[in-house]
Amino acid sequence: MARGGTEAQAAVAAGGVGPMAGDNLDLLGAITELERERGIGRETLLEAVEAALVSAYKRNYNTAENVAARIDRHNGQVEMFLIKRVAAEVADPMQEISLEEATGIDPGYQAGDTVEFPVVLKDFGRIAAQTAKQVVVQRIREAERGMIYEEFAQREGDIVTGVVQRNQSRNVFLDLGKTEAVLPPSEQMPGDSYAAGERVKLYLVEVRRTTKGPQVIVSRTHPGLLKRLFELEVPEIHDGLVEVKAIAREAGTRSKLAVYSRDDNVDPVGACVGHKGMRVQHVVAELRGEKIDIVKWSASTPEFVANALSPSKVSHVLLYEEDKVARVVVPDFQLSLAIGRAGQNARLAAKLTGWRIDIKSEGQLTEEERTEVAGQPAATSSTAPWAAAGDGGALAAPWAVAAASPPWGAAAAAPAGRPEPPVEARPREDQE
Repeated sequence: MARGGTEAQAAVAAGGVGPMAGDNLDLLGAITELERERGIGRETLLEAVEAALVSAYKRNYNTAENVAARIDRHNGQVEMFLIKRVAAEVADPMQEISLEEATGIDPGYQAGDTVEFPVVLKDFGRIAAQTAKQVVVQRIREAERGMIYEEFAQREGDIVTGVVQRNQSRNVFLDLGKTEAVLPPSEQMPGDSYAAGERVKLYLVEVRRTTKGPQVIVSRTHPGLLKRLFELEVPEIHDGLVEVKAIAREAGTRSKLAVYSRDDNVDPVGACVGHKGMRVQHVVAELRGEKIDIVKWSASTPEFVANALSPSKVSHVLLYEEDKVARVVVPDFQLSLAIGRAGQNARLAAKLTGWRIDIKSEGQLTEEERTEVAGQPAATSSTAPWAAAGDGGALAAPWAVAAASPPWGAAAAAPAGRPEPPVEARPREDQE
């Protein structure tokens, strides 16, 4: 706690009892100082002092009587009152006063009213003053915790920057300035390490109330982190000109981002990639080499599915609405690329589109399937997809290597497996 804050709190406690103990301290001046230092409302501080005075009185006089304290908001004068309820028959003399006695004070009193008796204190001892100080400090601490909770609760779903403080039981604790955040193991990217003093961008998942103050939970794996990073790097997204329609992410290895432009003159993919790929590379660097495919979203499901499977080329897309299955035909030399390593490309495309995707090469089609495909229009990608190489080099389509799947294999349902090291990017023959 800062020295100034400690002195101001002591002054508040002393000032609260000062007018009764003969001390000539400026209570309102101490309140103003605390308000400026801690950012806590003046009324909250005054109410804390009033509560402290009541606690101190009860402790000093060892009484259970109903006591109230009031501080004049203009001159700081402190008054204390003993409050009793008017009753036709008195059951508890500590809390009640008879109707006869009350009407003797003021004929207007009726049963159920309250009567206030000014309390004159001759000695407000050291222990009572210490109690008052403790209550003030506790109320201030509670008010600060409440303010921090409200501030960060409003930022749930937003991006924050934290400084790594320590690693404890696989949890990473970070300083957010006004409070501490925890990055649990389940929200850490595979292979990530966090050194003390390192600055990290995080996604604020949740703020919880605890007895020790607000607990802020952050994430490095949440898809929302990817979206917020692009909002920081791409003005068109921040301004609403380009919209992020869908995100599929396997944190630490690869992600797919579907974007849409509200202006026909603005290329959403190009806006996200930036000049010489600078915008997307900044995001890749923040995510420590995670590859990012940016594709154009389309209201046409076949076109969107074809785009989502980039960087592979798609010949045809057949939709089965009842089962929500998209059967995709690709050229023979594109099959491994469409499936991706351990099925990752197809799996991410399925997450991105919300459709189960089965992939087959043209050479694997039966005669019946060829007839079915022949009756469908060819699938065309609406834009040349960009894939951000994880090594921070030039943009290229990563060459994924995977074994050929059986006919109409459910590539989207393939197990994720362990993350594998990135494969060196090299151009395909159709891109040369």
